[in-house]
Amino acid sequence: MMQFIKDGMIIPFMKFKGMVEIGCLLLVIASIASMAIKGLNWGLDFTGGVVVETEYPQEVDLETVKQAYAAEGIVGTTQHFGTSKDVVIRVAPKEGLDQQTVTTLVMAASKKVDPNVKLSRSEYVGPAVGEELVQSGILAIVVSLIAILAYIAFRFEWRMATGAVISLAYDVIVVMGVFSFWQIEYDLTVLASVLTVVGYSLNDKIVVFDRIRENATRVARAMSMPSLFDLSLTQTLARTIITSGTTLITVISLIVFGGEMIFGFALALFVGIIFGTISSIYVASTWALILGIERVNLIPKKIEKKETDGFETMD
Repeated sequence: MMQFIKDGMIIPFMKFKGMVEIGCLLLVIASIASMAIKGLNWGLDFTGGVVVETEYPQEVDLETVKQAYAAEGIVGTTQHFGTSKDVVIRVAPKEGLDQQTVTTLVMAASKKVDPNVKLSRSEYVGPAVGEELVQSGILAIVVSLIAILAYIAFRFEWRMATGAVISLAYDVIVVMGVFSFWQIEYDLTVLASVLTVVGYSLNDKIVVFDRIRENATRVARAMSMPSLFDLSLTQTLARTIITSGTTLITVISLIVFGGEMIFGFALALFVGIIFGTISSIYVASTWALILGIERVNLIPKKIEKKETDGFETMD
């Protein structure tokens, strides 16, 4: 079995916690600034718009279709669906481009590619649906963070719970900041990826917290809390390298070979896994230490039993 960390070695993670936390905080502030200034490039799922599907008699090159659309002044998300004979374009709302106009221009461009093309579907997705999805997406993230806070506080300790939620919030904000800065389309698949990042990152934090609590009960009491955290993080590092590394191999394959349809989903996972791993090691642990966590907070209280007249009572 491959051994990443030598026996007895302890990596001083907490020695650099201040610098890393400042770096992460600056990245979060930059992400918030980007979302405030540039906003998110909301996909059709959120903004509403026109969807036009066309069917060609034979397989068609997607780049050729995109160029034909561009020549007619139609800009949107174009991709195959079902088979390589079918093409769908999603056009965001724009002044002067109603459903009929978009459909006419799309068909004019498509006929230049192949005169025998057929119109499969043309419909308008109203903005009210998009607004409802935005609210539902935000609510889903907020509720999940509150539930996580309650769970970790119950299972471990409130300082750890606070650190975990802060680091998870960092993960979400940074992922969304990347999409905002480069104006990559943010649709429902990306939202699903962001929620996946929350679950993936949370799992990393639970593993680290579990090892910290275990070490708090069995290592020498003379060891300081930063040293205890260093020991626990070092012991879980090999597992982190293996799980994050193998997941990243899959995600990179999706980015390279998955095509336009799944690019946003894979990119969000890629950013979330890398930054989430860093936040699991540093942000969550750093905030627990900042909030003053002590060894006594991690050791479970023993319940003493007393026997009285054949009955057991608990103090």
